[in-house]
Amino acid sequence: MFGYNITSILINIPITLIALTGHEFVHGWVSARQGDPTPEREGRLTLNPIAHLDVVGTLLMIITGFGWAKPVMVDPRYYKNRKRGMALTAIAGPLANLIMAFIALLIYAVCFVVFSKLGMQNSSSLRIIGSFAQVFAVRNLCFLVFNIIPIPPLDGSKVLGMFLPDRIYYTMLNYERYCMLLIMVLSLGGVFGNIIGTGVSVIMNGIFTLLNAGISLIL
Repeated sequence: MFGYNITSILINIPITLIALTGHEFVHGWVSARQGDPTPEREGRLTLNPIAHLDVVGTLLMIITGFGWAKPVMVDPRYYKNRKRGMALTAIAGPLANLIMAFIALLIYAVCFVVFSKLGMQNSSSLRIIGSFAQVFAVRNLCFLVFNIIPIPPLDGSKVLGMFLPDRIYYTMLNYERYCMLLIMVLSLGGVFGNIIGTGVSVIMNGIFTLLNAGISLIL
């Protein structure tokens, strides 16, 4: 993978913007599909990354590998089932990151097959494609794993909330602003590093196993 230097940072900036933009756009899209006009009214149904940037969260993501974007405002009163609607809206963002990570590695797998058929499997172009695909996938998976941690206001807490009694769920939501400060401190302190690293490794290994099985059938 690319070393931590100026080149790495310059590469990570567009990757980070794509990861967080896709994540937040899908949040808004799923909420809108459930009848909520808020994301469109707030200008969040767009692939323009500027609309989704949170300065602190974006910088943390570039520097530490995980962070957050500006939360998409939604109104669960429009959902037929509030808790289920919130859970669906919440899980949509991490799923978008999983899909983007898989597509990046799939593109590399396809390139590997093509280059191998041409006898060019050791070419520098393929190595560059592989490195970029890996960085892109890891960045998205870091975003995924971080956001499914069940601490308010992260997406995982909304998914967990679907299985909690209403009294506990809504009490938990009342402490979102305080939990956000805690998350920032823990992020800067590197507390989430092992959790996210383990989660990313497990998912990456699963994707590689699937793609390697497909490549073996072709070559």
